[in-house]
Amino acid sequence: MDLGSFYASRQGRMARRLIGQALRGLWPDVRGCRVAGLGYAPPFLRPFQAEAERVIALMPAGMGARRWPAHQPCLASVVDERLLPLPDRSVDRLLLVHALEYTSALREVLRECWRVLTDDGRLVVVVPNRTGLWARLEHSPFASGRPFSQGQLEKLLHDSLFTPIHSSTALFLPPVTGRALLGSAATAERLGRRWCRGFGGVVVTESMKEIAAPVLRPTPARPVRLSLASPLRGSSRGVP
Repeated sequence: MDLGSFYASRQGRMARRLIGQALRGLWPDVRGCRVAGLGYAPPFLRPFQAEAERVIALMPAGMGARRWPAHQPCLASVVDERLLPLPDRSVDRLLLVHALEYTSALREVLRECWRVLTDDGRLVVVVPNRTGLWARLEHSPFASGRPFSQGQLEKLLHDSLFTPIHSSTALFLPPVTGRALLGSAATAERLGRRWCRGFGGVVVTESMKEIAAPVLRPTPARPVRLSLASPLRGSSRGVP
């Protein structure tokens, strides 16, 4: 499914709003922050533009190029997701959406995310939920690529030197197109978060970098033993 066409549709606007609410709950204030999105993130970056220091969209070459924003100076760039064109520790908030499910280099991508994120930065990953309906129906944009369970995503992040600090699901309304059903999306989201958290369409996990230096225990000093060599045979001089 073409992601641009999906997010321009009524169903896509609903999905963008509900996932965006989950993201805003994690990042309620990004004033002064440098925010970047990797994957197809522009629909979710727009709310942060008004307050962040800067916002950029990094779009993997395999996904193709799209201009963003449409009628403003372009803030999007086509990149190799395994080698991001950013300095070390240059991003305060990094959002991955429509990214991990499509790449064949999971650990390389997350290692690059670790590199460009500041030491106190935050990473949010949005992936299709393996147990949700959105990953099972062909006309859903979350049905392509590799879905994850919450546990699988958290293990992957742990193995990539990230510590998950918050994990939830979102998008509980099935991928329907009827206007009446779409109008009940907010109610479905509220009930889903309360009663069936494991069945949201996407997993949303926030993590922080693991930065740990090895703790070296002091080694007790060993007594120094001096041994004196015997005088050489035939010499009248000993060791002074």
